[in-house]
Order: sequence, then C-alpha cells, then structure tokens
Amino acid sequence: MARATAGYEQGRRAADAQRAAAGRLQDQLDHQRGEMNLLRDDLGVVARAQYRTGGSLTFTAGLLLSKTPDELLRGRRIAHQAEEAVGRLLDRARLAERRLSAAERRARAAWRDLDVRRARLAAVKQGITAKLETAQWKLQGEADRSVAAGTCAGAVPVDEDTPPATAWVPPVEDYALSAGFGSGGSHWVSGHTGQDFAVGIGAPVRSVGAGRVLSVSCGGAFGIEIIVKHPGGYYTQYAHLASLAVDQGQQVRTGQWIGQAGTTGNSTGPHLHFEVRLTPHLGSGVDPVPWLAERGVGL
Repeated sequence: MARATAGYEQGRRAADAQRAAAGRLQDQLDHQRGEMNLLRDDLGVVARAQYRTGGSLTFTAGLLLSKTPDELLRGRRIAHQAEEAVGRLLDRARLAERRLSAAERRARAAWRDLDVRRARLAAVKQGITAKLETAQWKLQGEADRSVAAGTCAGAVPVDEDTPPATAWVPPVEDYALSAGFGSGGSHWVSGHTGQDFAVGIGAPVRSVGAGRVLSVSCGGAFGIEIIVKHPGGYYTQYAHLASLAVDQGQQVRTGQWIGQAGTTGNSTGPHLHFEVRLTPHLGSGVDPVPWLAERGVGL
C-alpha cells in the first residue's frame, strides 16, 4: 500500500507539472492568436486602402503622369517602399499563422497527455482503495479468529516515526469522536465507560503517554485489548483492536504504535474504545476527554 501510494503521489506531482505546462502553452497560444488578430487587422487596413486608391494602378498612373525625372524617381521609390511594407506585413502574417498552428498542436498534445495522466491516476487510486479494503478485512478476519480462540497471535513490532515533542498525545489520528463517557446505549449495562474514536480498520493506535504494558488479552466483550500503566497511578485501555504491536510487560513511549484499530469483541463497527482508569479494572474509569485536556491534549 505504501509503495502504491508513493507511486500515486509521484504521478500526481507529474500531472500537476503537466497541468502547469499545458497552462503555459495555452497562454502562448492565446498570445499567438492575439498577434494574428492584430496582423489581420493591419492587412485589412492595407486591403481597404488599396481598394479605395485603385491599388497598384494608382502608382502606375502617377509614374506615367510624372512631369519631371525627380517626380518619377520619388514615385518609384514610394511605390517600392509601399510594396516592401506590404510584403513584410504578409511575411509576418504567414509566420504568425505557422506559429499559431504549432502552438495549437502543442497545446492539444499537452491537454491530451494530461487527460491520460488523470485517467491513470484515477485507476491507481481505485486500485489502492480496493487493496486497502482487502487488507483491512484480512487483518480483521485474523483478529476475529484470535478472539474466537481466546489467544493472541502475538505482537508485530512496527518501525517508529520521530517521537512526539509532548508528554501526552491522542490515541489515534484522523478520527471522529463517537460514543462518549457515560452515554447510554443497548451495549452498556450502566453507561459507556470510555471514549470511542471512529477510525478505519488498521488505523495506528498509540500509547497516549509513557508507561508499561500491564496486560494484553484477546477475548470477551472488548475483543483484543491492551492496558498500559502510567506513572502517577493511572491506567489506559485500548480495545476492539485488530492487531498488537507490543507484548505484556513491555515499556512504551509516548506516541508509540501499540496496535491497530479494528472491530473485535462487542463492536458494531471499526473504532477504538479508549478508557482512562484509576485501577486496571473495569468500573474505575474517568472521563478521558477532560483527563487528556488537563495534560494538554484537546480532542
């Protein structure tokens, strides 16, 4: 998935560059069209003037009726200059026509290439989405089998990013808050005991603070769950997971990837159930939202 996404991003950047190039070619085309229109206007002025004055016949008549050699030379010079000016104008018009045709070809080719790139990117993105969904449900299927057997498949450590600069962090990223602490519902006997974070299957779950993994279990209402003991006497629980990245007894850092979100146990859809407790046991929970807020983490 990472390789496919990297390829998609490379293609997207190439498409952005192609879009910019196509825009520049379009600007050149518009400039060439403007120049062509000006030349056509100038040619129109010349043509209308020749029509009004009889064209080259007027110059010929003027030469024939010249009374002196000087008048004859001046007339010939003026006629020659006029013909040269018209010739240059026609040459410029023909050159502008060629440039305009070339600019139109380049612009059409650039936009066609951009359309091809867009189609390829759409196909790549569709493939990424399909592969990700397949991988998510494969992961969830393995997790469900572990829960049914009541045994954990074992931790799979994950390469870590740069540790956060803060002492406390949210347990997941890119989430939506769903069921809150104390809320009612058919799934809870006396109110919801934690805060739910709606995320996709496989979303990284991180320890909100430094501590030690007190327990790891794979069965019951919470499905695959982790409990971390933190200095100061508090415990945090991470439930309904799809996989584990830490083992029982392991020391963890703030923000360390400890598992992946899923929908194991008593769960109606992918999410992380997160609790803050005074003891390791269910029933000693406190509202996680203000608890994290007191530690500088806003949800």
